[in-house]
Amino acid sequence: MKSTSTFYALSLIGILFFCHSTAWAQQFEVVIKDPQNKPLSQVNITLNGKKAGYSDQQGRFVTEKGSWNNPIQIRVSYTGFTPVEKTINLDTVQSPIYFQLNTTRVLDEIVVTAGRKPESISTVPSSISILNSKEIEAQSQISTNLSTILGNTIPGLGTSTNKATNSGQTLRGRAVLVLIDGIPQSTPLMNGQRDLRTIDPSVIERIEVIKGATSIYGNGSAGGIINYITRTPSVTSSVLQGLTTLRTTFNPVHPDGTMGYRASQTFFGRKEKWNYTLSGSADYTGLQRDADGVPLGQTDGLSNTYQYNAFFKLGYTIDSSSSLTAVYNFYRSNQHNRYISQTGVYGKNPTIGIRGEEPGKPAGTPYNHNAMLTYIKSNLIGQTSLTASAYYNTFRSMNRYVQNASAWYGPGQTQINSEKKGLRINLNTPFTFFHSPADITYGLDLLNDVTDQNLTDGRVYIPYMDMLNFAPYAQIKIDFFENLIFKGGVRYENATVKIKDFNTIATGPNNEGSIAVKGGKIPYKGATFNAGLRYNKYAVFNPFISFSQGFAINELGRIVRRATNNDLDSILTDPIVTNNYEIGFSSNYSIFQLSASYYYSTSKMGVELVDVGGYLTAQRLPEDVYGYEIALNANLNRQFTVGGTLAYVEGKSKKEDGTKTYLNGSRIAPLKATAYLYFTPIKPLSFQFFWVHTGSRDRFLPNDKGVYKNSEGTIKSIDLFNMNGNYQVNQQWSLGLGIENLFNKNYFPVVSQYRALNEEYVKGQGMLASFNINYKF
Repeated sequence: MKSTSTFYALSLIGILFFCHSTAWAQQFEVVIKDPQNKPLSQVNITLNGKKAGYSDQQGRFVTEKGSWNNPIQIRVSYTGFTPVEKTINLDTVQSPIYFQLNTTRVLDEIVVTAGRKPESISTVPSSISILNSKEIEAQSQISTNLSTILGNTIPGLGTSTNKATNSGQTLRGRAVLVLIDGIPQSTPLMNGQRDLRTIDPSVIERIEVIKGATSIYGNGSAGGIINYITRTPSVTSSVLQGLTTLRTTFNPVHPDGTMGYRASQTFFGRKEKWNYTLSGSADYTGLQRDADGVPLGQTDGLSNTYQYNAFFKLGYTIDSSSSLTAVYNFYRSNQHNRYISQTGVYGKNPTIGIRGEEPGKPAGTPYNHNAMLTYIKSNLIGQTSLTASAYYNTFRSMNRYVQNASAWYGPGQTQINSEKKGLRINLNTPFTFFHSPADITYGLDLLNDVTDQNLTDGRVYIPYMDMLNFAPYAQIKIDFFENLIFKGGVRYENATVKIKDFNTIATGPNNEGSIAVKGGKIPYKGATFNAGLRYNKYAVFNPFISFSQGFAINELGRIVRRATNNDLDSILTDPIVTNNYEIGFSSNYSIFQLSASYYYSTSKMGVELVDVGGYLTAQRLPEDVYGYEIALNANLNRQFTVGGTLAYVEGKSKKEDGTKTYLNGSRIAPLKATAYLYFTPIKPLSFQFFWVHTGSRDRFLPNDKGVYKNSEGTIKSIDLFNMNGNYQVNQQWSLGLGIENLFNKNYFPVVSQYRALNEEYVKGQGMLASFNINYKF
């Protein structure tokens, strides 16, 4: 700890000294903008044939005049734009020097999640998937369920459960951290598995998925990060613009009761120094039926669900180098049952829905509030930029009412409550390292996460777990030999979870089975590291290799609520530290775009929920997870684009006697393959066809009675087809048609198969058609 603190102190002193010296030097400034006069960040700057660095978030690059011979030749280049060169006389030039780049082809996408600053994908040594606004809009014409959208499009992420929860939708076999503009939505202390559905897709500008463990972010990111980045008006927006969407859904084969609707309205614009986005949506899901027209079982179902979302973002440009942004989002999704479950028999006949009403409160997400205030300063000291964000999140997940429970006495209904308050301070300073352009990103994360689980009748199932996490971090990026990019960093986690004295929940009458447990503090401390290389000189072969560690305090609530001793010290548990190794490449050649990667991750003490005597218990054993991902795309011509993905993951845990066993279905998804065809017969009309295949997985044996343990059921392969069509009437109006499960296939989703529980053996939804009307102004 002492050596780590000394490292941070010396690093900060060195950075401040460098920036102070630069500020007094005689400088000249370069400003780069795109064809719409919008600043371009991460543009390559070459001076007199030598790589000098990159432009910042404001499209600016500053250097000392004395470092260069006169006259000086400036060359600016960026993937997707035509390079521009200018020769200037340092004695007479007036700073800043402006460059405007013109597009040559599709722009290489910029990500902000991977390194907490804007950077090109081609400079990041890790696997990244991005869904832009057009892709989100196209997928939303088929389904507005974010867990379905992501499950169908992101390699390495498990397919949708067709439920209100995202149980089993791990990323590369490990837990994923879900963010909204950097605000954590996941509840790793007690995972309610509702974090993928915490915002409406209509307010999302892009989704960035960073795969594999990362030490740049904190608790819960062992498998990677999914960051929902909300809409911001472009710099060319007028004072008032908007988007209106009306949608209706129904099962065209068995329509009775299946009608749903959706209305969404968004306003956005810019006026002088101000910009804003205001949005609201209401969504109702009708009765879900299988391919035979039978109502689906209602266990964590989505039938008769009402979803509401309200979003507001206000930005103010203080001056040319600083801005302030406030964001608020409210989300609610509750199921108002008109049907109840008639339990079937696993492997024989499904659980179905029959007319009736369940007691208790509506299951789902009663509320999810997110608020954040962000301040950005691009030239805090010299070329150092600052991004500071304060945020607040409060979230409730309501489970369904049960008449009888194995974990407590009598009927009941549990809810998970989480409240997070945080502060993120992120700085970036460019510098030169042995004549190579470099920068350091460094800062501090503060997070207070208070999570508990109780029954609606007042009984405590999991006591308040009050975590305070203090985590400084630093990440260095160096561009050696112009195109060999090194990234390396460290993050120090200093977390403490406080739990007061509590009584475990009774399992019989007269408080039978309840244990009084003395509370205390559980400390979690340790450093995580990452390092990676990427060589991006040639578009035809852009390889990378990386190592990264992740930190997680996962499922602590499940461990605490199953306490069997009266002392908290007896259930202390180590954090999950994941070591992730990855090698891969991307390639652009002619009409083809190809990417592939292989990964291997280990953890000395993982967490797997296993069936022990009918209870899901957190098992702590060493784990190995490995797999590969491939994505291929071909732009055949203006009318046809084809492509597909392939993702495979497998994992094992190691017992004390050295034997290895496969991880169960709650962690490991079967092989997933996708394919798509985009067809534009005429300019106003376009079609998209999608195929999603999940393979089989049979790793476990049933007991003597032929019964599988929870989450160890056999998975059989599934093939589903979706499509959407869009007709652009004019610049303002467009019509859309989406069809999910195009061929009305009868199937059981992956989660229904691996869970191996009678009440959760529910079929997938049959054909669902949607008709969309969109109006832009």
